[in-house]
This record gives sequence, structure tokens and C-alpha cells, in this order.
Amino acid sequence: MENTEAAKNTTTSGFASPLFSFSNPGSASFGFGFDSGAPPPPPPPAVEVQLSEESPVASASLDPVVVDDSLTIYKGRVSTSDVFGVKDSDLVPGKYEGGLKLWEGSLDLVKALNSDIKEGRLLLESKRVLELGCGHGLPGIFAGLKGACLIHFQDFNAEVLKCLTIPNAKVNLFKEPPEGTRTSTSVGFFAGDWSEMDKLLLCGDAEQDRTTSGVTEDKTYNGYDIIMMAETVYALSSLPNLYRLIKKCLRYPGGVVYMAGKKHYFGVGGGTRPFLRLVEEDGAMLTERLNDVADGSSNVREVWKFSFK
Repeated sequence: MENTEAAKNTTTSGFASPLFSFSNPGSASFGFGFDSGAPPPPPPPAVEVQLSEESPVASASLDPVVVDDSLTIYKGRVSTSDVFGVKDSDLVPGKYEGGLKLWEGSLDLVKALNSDIKEGRLLLESKRVLELGCGHGLPGIFAGLKGACLIHFQDFNAEVLKCLTIPNAKVNLFKEPPEGTRTSTSVGFFAGDWSEMDKLLLCGDAEQDRTTSGVTEDKTYNGYDIIMMAETVYALSSLPNLYRLIKKCLRYPGGVVYMAGKKHYFGVGGGTRPFLRLVEEDGAMLTERLNDVADGSSNVREVWKFSFK
């Protein structure tokens, strides 16, 4: 694993890719490491974190992530040792779920969203968006810059939201917007395990209606128009709770889920394909693969889109 170093400043020259450039090529992480041993503690309760709860640990310097010629997103950087007292660790089950790292799936997801917008397949303006397992929150921030009216950011750790997500949202969404973007966006931040999170988030009630009434025509429910998630499917044991939460919170009909991740996460058992099998076995959603990424930096990554049938 590469060590997390403090960002120098936003003007540092860096390396570029066809879509993204970074001020520090070590700022994106490409694997999972985790500690084995004692069983993890019970998950934390689901709580809302206020915008005013930004931590003093938050990074004072920023790295630019260049989406395209007209849009750059800025992100901070915080070390796990400063926040959790754990050095150079990507995952500590039940304590820390990797939210302080910038995983490459987050960049894959922003790329797919940007591509779908340019091709006329996606409209984010005035949409309600949920980003699950948000970490840095780059996909959700991108949605806000493209006109989403509501963005809810969820992460397992409240500390991640306070030290990283909230500062990133503030610097990108609460400033004079770049030409061609909108930032009249309402934001919310929620921490906790997916098994309890539906108590705080918008719910579409589509699953309940489809199973009890038998009639779904000409009905529209509340919920999120778009749910985004990157690198959330790494742990096999968490996939059922994740999928149940998606079905509870996605607007029916018309809601869309964008998922980016690796085909398989070695050592923790999950991956895009195990999650895809769960979705297909349930039979409630249509699936579409948008992109494969095999750039040699990690095992093969994918971007998928799901929607209710």
C-alpha cells in the first residue's frame, strides 16, 4: 500500500490521464488491506451529521481532480492515523471502512456519469441523489455541480464525513460556481451501517407496494432519483443489507443506480459480480454494464447501471 502523504498545494504539477489529473499520483489507492483477529464490534447507530460538524483535523490543502476541460473538483486528504489512530490501513472491520482513501472506483464512477450526461443518457439537474459509502464524496459533488437539487452523502464512519466529505462538499458546492454548473443544492450527511440507514434516508416504498398491492401502474413514490456507489461491494457479508437499502430508497419507477467497483476483492470475498448475482436472483431490476477498466493498476474494474423493471 502506498503511504498517504500531505498534499503540497493545488498548483503542484502532476500526472494526467485522458479524463483525470492529480496533483499527487499517490493520492488514489488501489487495493484493500485489513486486520484479522477478534470479531468486529457492533456497527454504529445510524446518525445524521450536521454540516457545522466539520472536524479541525480536515486538510487545509487541496488536490485538484480534473474531470474535463470545464470542471475540476477539489478534495482534501486526511490520514488514518490522525483520525482513527491506525497507520496505513485501508480497512479495520467494524471500526474503519476505508473512507479516507481515494479509491479508483470513485473516479471511474465520475467518468461514467460525465459520459452519460454528454451522450444524453443522464440528466442530473433537479434530481435527488444519494451517494452510499461516499468517502471523499466526489460522485455526489459532481452531481451537485451538474444541478442536482438534493444530495445525501452516506458513510459508515461519522469521522470520515466530518474530516473529509463535509470539507470537500463545502469547498466545491458552497462557492461561486464555474460557468456551466449549478450549486443551488441541499445537502445532508449520514453515518452508520446500511442495516439501519433507511430510518434516516428518503424511502421510495417501491418494494412494499410491488409485493402487497399487486398494482404498480401510474404510481410514483418518493425516494432518490439516482443512487451512486463506488467500491461498496467489497465485503460479501454486507451485500444483502446494501441491496435491501437500495430497494427501499430508490424512486419507483424511474430511479437509477450507478455502481463502480472491482470484479473481485481478494481477501474479503465481495465484488461487482457477487452483487450482480444478488440483483439478478432477486429479479426486480434490470442491469446494464457501462464500462470495463483494465489499466493494470488493479484487478479488473467495472461500472454498472441498475433500474427497476
